Amino acid sequence: MKLPVLRSVIFFLTAVLAVGCANIVPPSGGNKDTKPPKLLAISPADSQLSNRVSKIEMSFNEYVELNNPATEVQISPLLTLPMTVTAVGRKVTIRITDSLLQPNTTYRISTNNAIKDMHEGNPFPRYTYTFSTGSYFDSLNLDGIVYDAASGMPDTGTFILLYDAKLSDSVVVKQKPSYVTKVTDGGKFSFKGLPYKRFHIYALHDANGNLVYDGKGEMIGFIDSTVAPVSEVVSSIVLKSFKEEIIDTNVLKKDKPKMAEAADRKGVKDSKREVVQYSVEADTTNINKRTVDVNKPLKLVFVKHPDTINKNKIFVTRDSAGIDIEVPFVIKTDTTKKQEVLIDIQWKEDAVYTVRFLKAFAKDSMGNDALPSKYTFRTKYDEDYGVLDIRLPEKYKDRKYLLLINNGEDTIYFKPVTDTMVKMRKISPANYSMRIIVDENKNGKWDTGDLFEKRQPENVIPYKEGIPMKAGWDMTIDFEPRLKPKPRMEASPEKRDKPPVK
Repeated sequence: MKLPVLRSVIFFLTAVLAVGCANIVPPSGGNKDTKPPKLLAISPADSQLSNRVSKIEMSFNEYVELNNPATEVQISPLLTLPMTVTAVGRKVTIRITDSLLQPNTTYRISTNNAIKDMHEGNPFPRYTYTFSTGSYFDSLNLDGIVYDAASGMPDTGTFILLYDAKLSDSVVVKQKPSYVTKVTDGGKFSFKGLPYKRFHIYALHDANGNLVYDGKGEMIGFIDSTVAPVSEVVSSIVLKSFKEEIIDTNVLKKDKPKMAEAADRKGVKDSKREVVQYSVEADTTNINKRTVDVNKPLKLVFVKHPDTINKNKIFVTRDSAGIDIEVPFVIKTDTTKKQEVLIDIQWKEDAVYTVRFLKAFAKDSMGNDALPSKYTFRTKYDEDYGVLDIRLPEKYKDRKYLLLINNGEDTIYFKPVTDTMVKMRKISPANYSMRIIVDENKNGKWDTGDLFEKRQPENVIPYKEGIPMKAGWDMTIDFEPRLKPKPRMEASPEKRDKPPVK
């Protein structure tokens, strides 16, 4: 090989090696692990008879960790002392104080969502371990469903509690249940391996995790009789969870006399005066942008609820061809939302309004004043809204049925059903829900239940679909699906022309 050719080959090989070294690609991490941990062994074996199990070891194919085991790992019937659950490496250990186990009793331990792999957090599927301290397994079942009484939809955030029927029916406020299970996503529940005996049954939203009904905003559900498990799975039990009405004892206390308040103010007259802080729920950044809903009053929100509002120091005007026209309004307050003040105005669409608050238009109980301010904004126009027509079955045309339509906490319609068609205009774009309240006592509202008075909440019939409304939409929906007409059966042409047989 000639020298120039050899030099060319060497140069080419050197360049290739240099390029290869300069483009080092790190090794790929592979596909993301989406597989849950796999149970390889469990000791002692599942389904033991005549055994007072005190320690259960679960071995997995990968490293695992625990997720809230104190509440996720459950044993039924419950023990007076909790189990101890630990995870080390690829092993989960459950320890039980075996002296608490009752004779001739079937125990079921459910892991629920307590175990997951350490790296990706893939949950180990719910597993139930069963053993009996006697020579047989209890094998009866109890199934049902729980509804949120206020919405009529399945309740997915509750526990189902079982107590021995021999106990008082007020036991739910005194002690933990014998058996407990969590509902599934559809509000359904299932107990398996129950003994042949009757139970009190409750649905409980357990806010503090003590499995006892404490009131204080917790939700409860009950039925009026005891229940008995059966050998076949029959979803016959229906529970409705509700919040009991809570009376605020503070409202019973007498307010301070005005003279005493004045004395208090004198005592602090030399201290630095505070300012009554507030905000107005209106977009004032661009008056060409339509932002204020013509269906609602203008809302003022105070940091602390005001003691007095001086209407004479509030002015509302509307721009009409460059001239400010004063607009009448009404001041409204809500005793349940003391920090909110509503300015009710008969709005005109696509109009520019200005609201002026003069100094000291609002005062708190200490005599502190609100500072002056001015807000200018534009109201919405017809094309910013949607139209909604609702067809109702004839059976609901009765004043005891109340149609409720809302968007979260905002109720846009709440009236008795007096017609089979409800026409609604100027519906703001949002997602709405709808339901019918069966107002048995015809007091114009939904009445919750009472546990100790054995009073169930009033029934609610939900519209199970959401109602997505957008600007410019015109929707007609049926509260219940309309039955399709049956096809009319006609005779074939050859039979239709024949005379009837005599």
